[in-house]
Amino acid sequence: MEKNSTIIPLTSDLLNKKETVCIFGTGDFGRSLGYKMLQCGYSIVYGSRNPQASGLIPEGATISSHAEAAQMANVIIIAIHRGHYNFLESLGEVLHGKVLVDVSNNLKTNQYPESNAEYLAQLMPNSKVVKAFNTVSAWALQSGGLDASRQVFVCGDDHKSKDKVMEIVRSLGLTPVDKGSLLAATEIENYPLRLFPMWKYPILLSLGLSAFVLVYSIIRDVVYNYVEKDKKYFFFIAISIPNRICPVVALVLLALVYLPGIFAAILQLYRGTKYSHFPNWLDQWMLCRKQLGLVALAYAFLHVLYTLVIPIRYYVRWRIGSYTLEQALNNRTNPLNTENAWLSDSYVALGILGFFLFVLLGITSLPSVSNSVNWREFRFVQSYLGYLTLILCTAHTLVYGGKRFLRPSSYPWGLPSIYIFSLIIPCIVLVMKFFLILPCLDRPLTQIRQGWERKSKYVNHINNDETMKESSAV
Repeated sequence: MEKNSTIIPLTSDLLNKKETVCIFGTGDFGRSLGYKMLQCGYSIVYGSRNPQASGLIPEGATISSHAEAAQMANVIIIAIHRGHYNFLESLGEVLHGKVLVDVSNNLKTNQYPESNAEYLAQLMPNSKVVKAFNTVSAWALQSGGLDASRQVFVCGDDHKSKDKVMEIVRSLGLTPVDKGSLLAATEIENYPLRLFPMWKYPILLSLGLSAFVLVYSIIRDVVYNYVEKDKKYFFFIAISIPNRICPVVALVLLALVYLPGIFAAILQLYRGTKYSHFPNWLDQWMLCRKQLGLVALAYAFLHVLYTLVIPIRYYVRWRIGSYTLEQALNNRTNPLNTENAWLSDSYVALGILGFFLFVLLGITSLPSVSNSVNWREFRFVQSYLGYLTLILCTAHTLVYGGKRFLRPSSYPWGLPSIYIFSLIIPCIVLVMKFFLILPCLDRPLTQIRQGWERKSKYVNHINNDETMKESSAV
Protein backbone atom coordinates (compact mmCIF):
# COMPACT_ATOMS: atom_id res chain seq x y z
CA MET A 1 0.00 0.00 0.00
CA GLU A 2 1.50 3.29 -1.14
CA LYS A 3 1.42 6.35 1.06
CA ASN A 4 1.31 9.83 -0.35
CA SER A 5 3.45 12.32 1.55
CA THR A 6 3.65 16.05 1.09
CA ILE A 7 6.85 17.84 2.04
CA ILE A 8 6.41 21.52 2.85
CA PRO A 9 9.59 23.52 2.23
CA LEU A 10 10.81 25.88 4.91
CA THR A 11 11.22 28.64 2.33
CA SER A 12 9.92 29.10 -1.18
CA ASP A 13 13.38 29.02 -2.72
CA LEU A 14 14.72 25.77 -1.27
CA LEU A 15 13.77 23.69 -4.31
CA ASN A 16 15.31 26.17 -6.75
CA LYS A 17 18.79 27.51 -7.09
CA LYS A 18 18.99 30.71 -5.14
CA GLU A 19 19.88 34.06 -6.67
CA THR A 20 23.21 35.82 -6.67
CA VAL A 21 23.85 38.22 -3.81
CA CYS A 22 26.54 40.89 -3.86
CA ILE A 23 28.47 41.90 -0.75
CA PHE A 24 30.40 45.15 -0.60
CA GLY A 25 33.21 44.64 1.91
CA THR A 26 35.57 41.75 2.64
CA GLY A 27 35.98 42.31 6.38
CA ASP A 28 35.15 39.80 9.10
CA PHE A 29 31.38 40.25 8.91
CA GLY A 30 31.23 40.35 5.11
CA ARG A 31 33.26 37.14 4.83
CA SER A 32 31.23 35.37 7.56
CA LEU A 33 27.89 36.35 6.04
CA GLY A 34 29.08 35.27 2.58
CA TYR A 35 30.28 31.94 3.98
CA LYS A 36 26.88 31.32 5.61
CA MET A 37 24.99 32.25 2.44
CA LEU A 38 27.18 29.98 0.32
CA GLN A 39 26.28 27.10 2.64
CA CYS A 40 22.61 27.89 2.06
CA GLY A 41 22.90 27.77 -1.73
CA TYR A 42 23.39 31.41 -2.72
CA SER A 43 25.93 32.54 -5.27
CA ILE A 44 28.12 35.22 -3.71
CA VAL A 45 30.08 37.93 -5.47
CA TYR A 46 32.18 40.37 -3.48
CA GLY A 47 32.74 43.97 -4.47
CA SER A 48 36.11 45.34 -3.39
CA ARG A 49 38.15 48.46 -4.08
CA ASN A 50 41.19 46.21 -4.55
CA PRO A 51 40.02 42.78 -5.83
CA GLN A 52 43.54 41.47 -6.45
CA ALA A 53 44.61 41.98 -2.80
CA SER A 54 41.52 40.33 -1.24
CA GLY A 55 42.57 36.72 -0.78
CA LEU A 56 40.51 35.79 2.29
CA ILE A 57 37.10 35.40 0.67
CA PRO A 58 35.25 32.09 1.22
CA GLU A 59 35.85 29.29 -1.24
CA GLY A 60 33.21 29.31 -3.97
CA ALA A 61 32.70 33.07 -3.98
CA THR A 62 33.98 35.44 -6.68
CA ILE A 63 35.38 38.94 -6.33
CA SER A 64 35.57 41.93 -8.63
CA SER A 65 35.28 45.70 -8.55
CA HIS A 66 32.26 47.34 -6.93
CA ALA A 67 30.69 48.31 -10.25
CA GLU A 68 31.12 44.87 -11.83
CA ALA A 69 29.90 43.03 -8.72
CA ALA A 70 26.80 45.23 -8.41
CA GLN A 71 25.78 44.44 -11.99
CA MET A 72 25.57 40.72 -11.17
CA ALA A 73 22.97 40.97 -8.36
CA ASN A 74 19.77 42.72 -7.40
CA VAL A 75 20.53 42.56 -3.66
CA ILE A 76 23.70 44.28 -2.47
CA ILE A 77 24.75 43.93 1.17
CA ILE A 78 26.71 47.00 2.31
CA ALA A 79 29.16 45.53 4.85
CA ILE A 80 31.32 48.63 5.24
CA HIS A 81 31.47 51.46 7.79
CA ARG A 82 29.36 54.59 7.39
CA GLY A 83 32.48 56.69 6.89
CA HIS A 84 33.13 54.94 3.55
CA TYR A 85 29.61 55.32 2.09
CA ASN A 86 30.52 58.32 -0.07
CA PHE A 87 32.02 56.19 -2.88
CA LEU A 88 28.55 54.69 -3.46
CA GLU A 89 27.39 57.96 -5.05
CA SER A 90 29.65 57.25 -8.02
CA LEU A 91 27.76 53.95 -8.48
CA GLY A 92 24.35 55.62 -8.56
CA GLU A 93 23.53 54.45 -12.09
CA VAL A 94 24.58 50.83 -11.42
CA LEU A 95 22.69 50.68 -8.10
CA HIS A 96 19.54 52.33 -9.47
CA GLY A 97 16.46 50.36 -8.32
CA LYS A 98 18.49 47.75 -6.46
CA VAL A 99 18.08 46.62 -2.85
CA LEU A 100 20.84 47.91 -0.56
CA VAL A 101 21.03 46.07 2.79
CA ASP A 102 22.72 48.17 5.46
CA VAL A 103 24.34 45.98 8.17
CA SER A 104 26.44 48.64 9.92
CA ASN A 105 26.58 49.59 13.60
CA ASN A 106 27.96 52.60 15.45
CA LEU A 107 30.39 52.92 18.33
CA LYS A 108 27.86 54.61 20.63
CA THR A 109 24.13 55.24 20.78
CA ASN A 110 22.75 58.13 18.73
CA GLN A 111 26.19 58.86 17.35
CA TYR A 112 24.75 60.70 14.34
CA PRO A 113 21.60 62.81 13.82
CA GLU A 114 20.13 60.08 11.62
CA SER A 115 20.63 56.34 11.44
CA ASN A 116 23.21 54.83 9.09
CA ALA A 117 20.43 53.31 6.99
CA GLU A 118 18.64 56.66 6.64
CA TYR A 119 21.94 58.30 5.72
CA LEU A 120 22.47 55.63 3.05
CA ALA A 121 18.95 56.25 1.72
CA GLN A 122 19.74 59.96 1.45
CA LEU A 123 22.92 59.21 -0.50
CA MET A 124 21.18 56.71 -2.78
CA PRO A 125 17.62 58.01 -3.30
CA ASN A 126 17.05 55.77 -6.33
CA SER A 127 17.93 52.58 -4.44
CA LYS A 128 15.79 50.66 -1.95
CA VAL A 129 17.49 50.61 1.44
CA VAL A 130 16.72 47.91 4.01
CA LYS A 131 18.27 47.61 7.47
CA ALA A 132 19.13 44.06 8.60
CA PHE A 133 21.76 41.68 10.05
CA ASN A 134 23.34 44.25 12.38
CA THR A 135 22.31 42.27 15.50
CA VAL A 136 24.12 39.09 14.36
CA SER A 137 27.84 38.71 15.04
CA ALA A 138 30.44 37.46 12.58
CA TRP A 139 31.46 34.75 15.05
CA ALA A 140 27.89 33.44 15.34
CA LEU A 141 27.52 33.28 11.54
CA GLN A 142 30.78 31.42 11.05
CA SER A 143 30.59 29.02 13.99
CA GLY A 144 26.88 28.30 13.78
CA GLY A 145 26.33 29.38 17.41
CA LEU A 146 23.15 31.30 16.61
CA ASP A 147 20.96 30.26 19.55
CA ALA A 148 21.58 33.51 21.41
CA SER A 149 21.19 35.78 18.34
CA ARG A 150 18.69 34.07 16.06
CA GLN A 151 16.42 37.10 15.69
CA VAL A 152 17.24 39.56 12.92
CA PHE A 153 15.48 42.93 13.03
CA VAL A 154 14.50 44.20 9.56
CA CYS A 155 13.09 47.56 8.55
CA GLY A 156 12.62 49.43 5.27
CA ASP A 157 10.23 51.68 3.37
CA ASP A 158 9.77 49.39 0.34
CA HIS A 159 7.68 46.33 1.26
CA LYS A 160 8.81 44.11 -1.63
CA SER A 161 12.48 44.79 -0.90
CA LYS A 162 11.94 44.14 2.79
CA ASP A 163 10.15 40.86 2.03
CA LYS A 164 13.04 39.78 -0.19
CA VAL A 165 15.55 40.45 2.59
CA MET A 166 13.36 38.65 5.12
CA GLU A 167 13.28 35.63 2.78
CA ILE A 168 17.09 35.62 2.76
CA VAL A 169 17.09 35.81 6.57
CA ARG A 170 14.79 32.79 6.80
CA SER A 171 16.86 30.77 4.38
CA LEU A 172 19.88 31.26 6.66
CA GLY A 173 18.00 29.64 9.54
CA LEU A 174 17.35 32.95 11.28
CA THR A 175 14.11 34.58 12.39
CA PRO A 176 13.27 37.94 10.79
CA VAL A 177 11.39 40.48 12.88
CA ASP A 178 9.69 43.22 10.88
CA LYS A 179 10.19 46.52 12.70
CA GLY A 180 8.38 48.65 10.13
CA SER A 181 9.70 51.59 8.14
CA LEU A 182 13.27 52.88 7.94
CA LEU A 183 12.49 55.21 10.85
CA ALA A 184 13.03 52.19 13.12
CA ALA A 185 16.67 51.89 11.99
CA THR A 186 17.90 54.12 14.83
CA GLU A 187 16.41 51.80 17.42
CA ILE A 188 17.79 48.73 15.63
CA GLU A 189 21.29 50.24 15.45
CA ASN A 190 21.20 51.17 19.14
CA TYR A 191 20.13 47.67 20.18
CA PRO A 192 23.59 45.95 19.93
CA LEU A 193 25.13 48.79 21.94
CA ARG A 194 23.01 48.09 25.00
CA LEU A 195 24.94 46.29 27.72
CA PHE A 196 22.52 43.86 29.42
CA PRO A 197 19.59 46.33 29.22
CA MET A 198 17.15 44.19 31.22
CA TRP A 199 19.82 43.14 33.72
CA LYS A 200 20.97 46.60 34.75
CA TYR A 201 18.51 47.28 37.58
CA PRO A 202 18.41 43.70 38.99
CA ILE A 203 22.21 43.60 39.17
CA LEU A 204 22.48 47.09 40.68
CA LEU A 205 19.78 46.24 43.21
CA SER A 206 21.46 42.98 44.19
CA LEU A 207 24.83 44.71 44.56
CA GLY A 208 23.25 47.46 46.65
CA LEU A 209 21.55 44.93 48.95
CA SER A 210 24.79 42.95 49.20
CA ALA A 211 26.73 46.06 50.19
CA PHE A 212 24.15 46.97 52.85
CA VAL A 213 24.14 43.45 54.37
CA LEU A 214 27.96 43.34 54.27
CA VAL A 215 28.41 46.64 56.13
CA TYR A 216 25.61 45.83 58.60
CA SER A 217 27.00 42.37 59.37
CA ILE A 218 30.55 43.65 59.79
CA ILE A 219 29.37 46.27 62.31
CA ARG A 220 27.14 43.81 64.19
CA ASP A 221 29.31 40.68 64.23
CA VAL A 222 32.90 41.87 63.79
CA VAL A 223 33.23 45.42 65.10
CA TYR A 224 30.96 44.80 68.10
CA ASN A 225 32.94 41.72 69.22
CA TYR A 226 36.22 43.56 68.75
CA VAL A 227 35.15 46.68 70.69
CA GLU A 228 33.03 45.13 73.45
CA LYS A 229 34.62 41.67 73.91
CA ASP A 230 38.11 42.13 72.46
CA LYS A 231 37.54 39.19 70.09
CA LYS A 232 39.06 39.33 66.62
CA TYR A 233 36.47 37.79 64.30
CA PHE A 234 37.65 39.53 61.14
CA PHE A 235 37.87 36.16 59.38
CA PHE A 236 34.04 36.11 59.38
CA ILE A 237 34.31 38.31 56.27
CA ALA A 238 35.53 35.31 54.23
CA ILE A 239 32.64 32.83 54.67
CA SER A 240 30.30 33.59 57.58
CA ILE A 241 29.19 37.02 56.36
CA PRO A 242 28.90 36.05 52.66
CA ASN A 243 26.74 33.13 53.81
CA ARG A 244 24.41 35.69 55.33
CA ILE A 245 24.46 38.03 52.34
CA CYS A 246 23.48 35.34 49.82
CA PRO A 247 20.27 34.01 51.46
CA VAL A 248 19.10 37.50 52.43
CA VAL A 249 19.54 38.90 48.91
CA ALA A 250 18.06 35.75 47.32
CA LEU A 251 14.92 35.90 49.46
CA VAL A 252 14.39 39.65 49.00
CA LEU A 253 14.86 39.44 45.22
CA LEU A 254 12.48 36.47 44.99
CA ALA A 255 9.85 38.50 46.84
CA LEU A 256 10.46 41.44 44.49
CA VAL A 257 9.67 39.16 41.54
CA TYR A 258 6.06 38.83 42.74
CA LEU A 259 5.52 42.24 44.34
CA PRO A 260 4.89 44.14 41.04
CA GLY A 261 2.17 41.64 40.09
CA ILE A 262 0.40 42.45 43.36
CA PHE A 263 0.72 46.19 42.72
CA ALA A 264 -0.71 45.64 39.22
CA ALA A 265 -3.66 43.69 40.63
CA ILE A 266 -4.40 46.43 43.18
CA LEU A 267 -4.29 49.09 40.45
CA GLN A 268 -6.67 47.09 38.26
CA LEU A 269 -9.09 46.63 41.15
CA TYR A 270 -8.92 50.34 41.96
CA ARG A 271 -9.38 51.45 38.34
CA GLY A 272 -11.95 48.77 37.51
CA THR A 273 -10.38 48.08 34.11
CA LYS A 274 -7.40 46.44 32.49
CA TYR A 275 -7.45 48.87 29.56
CA SER A 276 -5.17 51.47 31.11
CA HIS A 277 -1.42 51.79 31.25
CA PHE A 278 0.53 51.01 34.36
CA PRO A 279 2.98 53.64 35.61
CA ASN A 280 6.29 53.51 33.77
CA TRP A 281 8.20 52.37 36.87
CA LEU A 282 5.82 49.45 37.30
CA ASP A 283 6.10 48.51 33.62
CA GLN A 284 9.88 48.45 33.86
CA TRP A 285 9.74 46.48 37.08
CA MET A 286 7.46 43.83 35.55
CA LEU A 287 9.68 43.53 32.46
CA CYS A 288 12.75 42.66 34.52
CA ARG A 289 11.09 40.06 36.79
CA LYS A 290 12.80 37.19 34.98
CA GLN A 291 16.21 38.76 35.50
CA LEU A 292 15.42 39.42 39.18
CA GLY A 293 14.53 35.76 39.62
CA LEU A 294 17.68 34.50 37.91
CA VAL A 295 19.92 36.79 39.98
CA ALA A 296 18.11 35.53 43.10
CA LEU A 297 18.74 31.94 41.98
CA ALA A 298 22.45 32.70 41.56
CA TYR A 299 22.61 33.99 45.14
CA ALA A 300 20.73 30.91 46.35
CA PHE A 301 23.31 28.68 44.62
CA LEU A 302 26.11 30.56 46.39
CA HIS A 303 24.30 30.11 49.71
CA VAL A 304 24.16 26.35 49.13
CA LEU A 305 27.87 26.21 48.30
CA TYR A 306 28.86 28.29 51.34
CA THR A 307 26.67 26.07 53.56
CA LEU A 308 28.27 22.87 52.25
CA VAL A 309 31.77 24.02 53.26
CA ILE A 310 30.77 24.82 56.85
CA PRO A 311 31.84 21.43 58.30
CA ILE A 312 35.37 21.70 56.89
CA ARG A 313 36.05 25.20 58.21
CA TYR A 314 38.81 25.39 60.82
CA TYR A 315 36.74 27.68 63.07
CA VAL A 316 33.81 25.22 63.11
CA ARG A 317 36.07 22.21 63.77
CA TRP A 318 37.79 24.15 66.57
CA ARG A 319 34.48 25.01 68.22
CA ILE A 320 33.25 21.40 68.06
CA GLY A 321 36.54 20.10 69.44
CA SER A 322 36.60 22.67 72.26
CA TYR A 323 32.99 21.91 73.19
CA THR A 324 33.67 18.15 73.25
CA LEU A 325 36.80 18.60 75.38
CA GLU A 326 34.93 20.87 77.79
CA GLN A 327 32.23 18.25 78.30
CA ALA A 328 34.84 15.54 78.87
CA LEU A 329 36.75 17.63 81.43
CA ASN A 330 33.56 18.50 83.31
CA ASN A 331 32.31 14.89 83.06
CA ARG A 332 28.90 15.90 81.77
CA THR A 333 26.79 15.33 78.70
CA ASN A 334 23.97 17.56 77.48
CA PRO A 335 20.80 15.54 76.82
CA LEU A 336 19.21 15.57 73.38
CA ASN A 337 16.87 18.52 72.93
CA THR A 338 14.15 17.13 70.67
CA GLU A 339 12.65 20.59 70.11
CA ASN A 340 15.93 21.88 68.70
CA ALA A 341 16.29 18.69 66.68
CA TRP A 342 12.87 19.28 65.11
CA LEU A 343 13.68 22.90 64.37
CA SER A 344 17.04 22.00 62.85
CA ASP A 345 15.65 19.24 60.61
CA SER A 346 12.63 21.33 59.60
CA TYR A 347 14.83 24.28 58.74
CA VAL A 348 17.06 22.12 56.53
CA ALA A 349 14.11 20.30 54.91
CA LEU A 350 12.34 23.56 54.06
CA GLY A 351 15.58 24.91 52.59
CA ILE A 352 16.05 21.83 50.39
CA LEU A 353 12.47 21.91 49.11
CA GLY A 354 12.60 25.67 48.52
CA PHE A 355 15.88 25.43 46.63
CA PHE A 356 14.54 22.56 44.50
CA LEU A 357 11.53 24.60 43.41
CA PHE A 358 13.77 27.64 42.95
CA VAL A 359 15.90 25.67 40.48
CA LEU A 360 12.73 24.42 38.74
CA LEU A 361 11.59 28.03 38.28
CA GLY A 362 14.96 28.94 36.80
CA ILE A 363 14.88 26.01 34.37
CA THR A 364 11.37 26.83 33.12
CA SER A 365 12.40 30.44 32.47
CA LEU A 366 14.94 29.29 29.86
CA PRO A 367 13.64 29.93 26.31
CA SER A 368 14.26 26.34 25.20
CA VAL A 369 12.03 25.09 28.04
CA SER A 370 9.40 27.84 28.14
CA ASN A 371 8.81 27.46 24.38
CA SER A 372 7.98 23.77 24.85
CA VAL A 373 5.15 24.31 27.35
CA ASN A 374 1.79 25.93 26.81
CA TRP A 375 0.66 29.14 28.49
CA ARG A 376 -1.29 27.39 31.25
CA GLU A 377 1.64 25.13 32.17
CA PHE A 378 4.05 28.07 32.21
CA ARG A 379 1.66 30.10 34.39
CA PHE A 380 1.24 27.19 36.79
CA VAL A 381 5.00 26.85 37.28
CA GLN A 382 5.88 30.54 37.43
CA SER A 383 2.88 31.66 39.50
CA TYR A 384 1.62 28.84 41.72
CA LEU A 385 4.94 27.04 42.21
CA GLY A 386 6.62 30.42 42.42
CA TYR A 387 4.52 31.47 45.39
CA LEU A 388 5.05 28.04 46.95
CA THR A 389 8.80 28.60 46.57
CA LEU A 390 8.49 31.97 48.30
CA ILE A 391 6.47 30.39 51.13
CA LEU A 392 9.02 27.60 51.65
CA CYS A 393 12.01 29.98 51.58
CA THR A 394 10.29 32.37 53.98
CA ALA A 395 9.42 29.48 56.31
CA HIS A 396 13.02 28.27 56.03
CA THR A 397 14.21 31.67 57.29
CA LEU A 398 11.57 31.84 60.05
CA VAL A 399 12.44 28.39 61.40
CA TYR A 400 16.14 29.24 61.19
CA GLY A 401 15.53 32.20 63.49
CA GLY A 402 13.33 30.21 65.88
CA LYS A 403 13.09 31.92 69.25
CA ARG A 404 16.39 33.69 68.77
CA PHE A 405 14.69 37.06 68.31
CA LEU A 406 13.39 36.85 71.91
CA ARG A 407 16.88 36.75 73.42
CA PRO A 408 18.43 40.09 74.49
CA SER A 409 21.84 38.73 73.48
CA SER A 410 20.62 38.64 69.86
CA TYR A 411 20.66 42.47 69.75
CA PRO A 412 24.28 43.67 70.09
CA TRP A 413 24.22 47.47 70.20
CA GLY A 414 20.47 47.11 69.70
CA LEU A 415 20.96 45.72 66.18
CA PRO A 416 18.65 42.82 65.24
CA SER A 417 19.91 39.87 63.21
CA ILE A 418 19.93 40.49 59.46
CA TYR A 419 17.53 37.61 58.80
CA ILE A 420 14.75 39.67 60.44
CA PHE A 421 15.17 42.39 57.77
CA SER A 422 15.07 39.76 55.02
CA LEU A 423 11.59 38.66 56.14
CA ILE A 424 9.92 42.08 55.80
CA ILE A 425 9.26 42.17 52.04
CA PRO A 426 8.44 38.44 51.64
CA CYS A 427 5.92 38.59 54.49
CA ILE A 428 4.32 41.71 53.00
CA VAL A 429 4.03 39.98 49.61
CA LEU A 430 2.50 36.81 51.10
CA VAL A 431 -0.01 38.73 53.26
CA MET A 432 -1.12 40.90 50.34
CA LYS A 433 -1.41 37.83 48.09
CA PHE A 434 -3.53 36.12 50.76
CA PHE A 435 -6.05 38.97 50.65
CA LEU A 436 -6.05 39.02 46.84
CA ILE A 437 -7.04 35.34 46.61
CA LEU A 438 -10.07 35.88 48.85
CA PRO A 439 -13.26 35.39 46.76
CA CYS A 440 -14.44 38.95 47.40
CA LEU A 441 -11.34 40.29 45.59
CA ASP A 442 -10.39 37.40 43.34
CA ARG A 443 -13.74 37.28 41.47
CA PRO A 444 -13.84 40.95 40.39
CA LEU A 445 -10.12 40.82 39.54
CA THR A 446 -10.69 37.77 37.31
CA GLN A 447 -13.63 39.53 35.60
CA ILE A 448 -11.53 42.65 35.00
CA ARG A 449 -8.74 40.60 33.44
CA GLN A 450 -11.33 38.95 31.18
CA GLY A 451 -12.36 42.34 29.82
CA TRP A 452 -15.12 43.48 32.18
CA GLU A 453 -15.02 47.16 33.16
CA ARG A 454 -16.53 48.79 36.21
CA LYS A 455 -18.22 52.10 35.51
CA SER A 456 -16.09 54.28 37.71
CA LYS A 457 -14.90 57.85 37.66
CA TYR A 458 -11.45 56.65 36.63
CA VAL A 459 -12.76 54.76 33.56
CA ASN A 460 -14.96 57.69 32.57
CA HIS A 461 -11.98 60.04 32.96
CA ILE A 462 -9.88 57.84 30.62
CA ASN A 463 -12.69 57.65 28.06
CA ASN A 464 -13.16 61.43 28.17
CA ASP A 465 -9.41 61.97 27.65
CA GLU A 466 -9.40 59.61 24.64
CA THR A 467 -12.50 61.37 23.18
CA MET A 468 -10.83 64.78 23.57
CA LYS A 469 -7.66 63.50 21.87
CA GLU A 470 -9.68 62.11 18.95
CA SER A 471 -11.62 65.37 18.63
CA SER A 472 -8.46 67.48 18.64
CA ALA A 473 -6.90 65.17 16.04
CA VAL A 474 -9.93 65.68 13.77
